[in-house]
Amino acid sequence: METNFSQKGSEASNSKKVHTYDFKKALRFSQDQIRTLSRIHENFARLLTSYFSTQLRTYVQITAEKVEQVSYTEFLQQVEKKSILGVFEAQPLTGTMVMKFSPDVAYVMFDRLLGGQGDVLQKSSDLTEIEISVIDRIFSNSLNCFQEAWGSVIELTAELKEIEVNPQFLTMASPNETVILVTLQTKVGEVEGEIQICLPHLVLEQVLPKLSARHWLANQKKAIEHHEVEALEKRLHATTMDIAAVLGQVTVDIKDFLDLKTGDILRLDEAVDAPVKLYVDQKQKFLAQPGISKGRLAVQITGLCAEGTVSDEG
Repeated sequence: METNFSQKGSEASNSKKVHTYDFKKALRFSQDQIRTLSRIHENFARLLTSYFSTQLRTYVQITAEKVEQVSYTEFLQQVEKKSILGVFEAQPLTGTMVMKFSPDVAYVMFDRLLGGQGDVLQKSSDLTEIEISVIDRIFSNSLNCFQEAWGSVIELTAELKEIEVNPQFLTMASPNETVILVTLQTKVGEVEGEIQICLPHLVLEQVLPKLSARHWLANQKKAIEHHEVEALEKRLHATTMDIAAVLGQVTVDIKDFLDLKTGDILRLDEAVDAPVKLYVDQKQKFLAQPGISKGRLAVQITGLCAEGTVSDEG
């Protein structure tokens, strides 16, 4: 019996996955908040794809690969040499954040925007004034996409503060500060790389309550409904319908119909003072009275028909 219990215990321990936990690493974001951040930056990735496809005039695919919480030191250790770092603020959030373009992605964008074929030409010298101007425009327009993606949670005004190539000069958070690291897998033409965004906990602290899935989905639904209403109204205004005003009807034999000649009179099934039936796309919708408006035959709606009933609107 003891042998059997020990065997079962060893099998159970072998089937369990043991993860090393670092008590120095404070996990300050809930899984619910991580999921909401993932949705926001999936939208951000789609907006960036559209923007860069237009600007670079080549195939661009950007997808949100992962959203994780790490220490600020871990983020700095992941930054490759020759990466381009854009430090930015997003009012009303307090503090600075950073967007990082990996070297391959940054330099292929340089080449495309400066008229090249998209070759990766990494160089050892510092960025020229022209290159700084180009990358400044890239970051600024990327931040427009960033604030649009966050619009379902909070209205942001993002502004680029500086461009860095050496991560050691970044002092936006303390070494052990928890940050959200968003990794966007990026492909420009045949070149692959990453765009990363580092969002410190202190910066996001005031907006954390709005990162719950319930709050985000509620705001997102409202935005979608408003957009749908505008689109529906626009389509309705441009819709054309067949409208027919019917004074009355009469049944005629084929023989009498063939013998009709000028001056003959057909008696309709409606009285002279009976309302005119107004059909919309072959369905009776209104009652009206005939008349003349601006010299042309017209009808004035006097009532409506709903589900086979007639109501008088006076």
